[in-house]
Amino acid sequence: MKKTWLLGFGFFSISLVWALYNAFVPLFLKKFVDSAAIIGFMMTLDNYFGLFLQPYIGRKSDKTDTKIGKRMPYLLIGMPLAAVFGALIPLHTSYSLLITFMILMNLSMSLYRSPTVALMPDITPAHQRTQANGIINLMGGLGSILAFTVGSKLYDQHIALPFFTSSALTLISLCILMIFIRERRDALAYTPVLKEEPPVQAASKPRVWGRAHNLLAAAKQELKPYSLEWTLPTILLLAAIYFWFFSYQGIEALFTLYATDELNLSDSQASMSLAYFSVAFVAAAIPAGYLGAKFGKKQIITLGIVGLMILFAMISFVKDMTALRTLLLIGGVFWALININSYPYVISLGKESSIGTRTGIYYIASSLAALSSPPLMGLFMDMLGYSSLFYVASFGMVLALICITFVRDKQASTPVTLSH
Repeated sequence: MKKTWLLGFGFFSISLVWALYNAFVPLFLKKFVDSAAIIGFMMTLDNYFGLFLQPYIGRKSDKTDTKIGKRMPYLLIGMPLAAVFGALIPLHTSYSLLITFMILMNLSMSLYRSPTVALMPDITPAHQRTQANGIINLMGGLGSILAFTVGSKLYDQHIALPFFTSSALTLISLCILMIFIRERRDALAYTPVLKEEPPVQAASKPRVWGRAHNLLAAAKQELKPYSLEWTLPTILLLAAIYFWFFSYQGIEALFTLYATDELNLSDSQASMSLAYFSVAFVAAAIPAGYLGAKFGKKQIITLGIVGLMILFAMISFVKDMTALRTLLLIGGVFWALININSYPYVISLGKESSIGTRTGIYYIASSLAALSSPPLMGLFMDMLGYSSLFYVASFGMVLALICITFVRDKQASTPVTLSH
């Protein structure tokens, strides 16, 4: 668990950067764009990289083998680049320059996000991964709290200070990871990636067809042990992940617009309000992991979904800042029940050798949600008013509840590796 806490600095830096990005970049965009739908779309740029690049990087890291391990090379490249481009965002002097810095920062983040996540199960025994996920998410939550509290105070002094600070902390986190996490030493049963001997092909078989045939044969062999009853829970679970991230990502991306326009809060007050959600998430992160391990991940996730479904509907009627922050505080606990248990739930479905690949698949579901949610929620806000944000979020949780209900817990939580 000591290594898990140290690895948490990677999640700390990721959450810190994204919290600042989601809190203040919409306010930068608002200077150039009036429509919430368009701002919501611009806030999905990172998720295009999450959809197309992160799964590739996750799979690539499964097959990477260097002196510093599989995942560390990606952190060593991505984190410094993200620090540089993140610091440049508040220094934009035009709309086009702002978009350019946003794209470059998101590209840099995508280089190391999946490898950082995949490091957790690499260095953690299977039976401890839920608790470990609670620890690293606690560290991530601390990053969010720092962004919303200290970041909002620094923002009042100068809009660039929060971004400069997060860049510096990202570089410090990288140094901690490089010093204390030695992947070849710490990864369980670390084995170097060996080059496979090419299969012998019949002389008459065309080269291109031969390669395609080998690929299909390998895929068939991979899927052979599994039947539809194994894959259906995975599909339903990924659909549930999509819907609860649809609700969460839309609120995260558009909350500061909602709070400043609907509740007339200042920029820093809107950002500070999100800190209540993050504080509760951090406090509940480790208990949520233990509850998932003791009572079952599905049961705890379902409790969190029902809680947020009701809470989001209630927030729509709240106009008082104190009541809003109280509900956000409770919401952070429910989100911890969902978020802490969802990733271990997904990786338990496959083989140890494909952790990075399934990490990428997990991000496909969350990225698809994050791609569609802010623009759609922004469109509803343009048409029906800003209060519709939380109604749509509540409906997303209803759909997530329907999907998770039909996931057979015994199958979804049983590691597939037991059948090999």
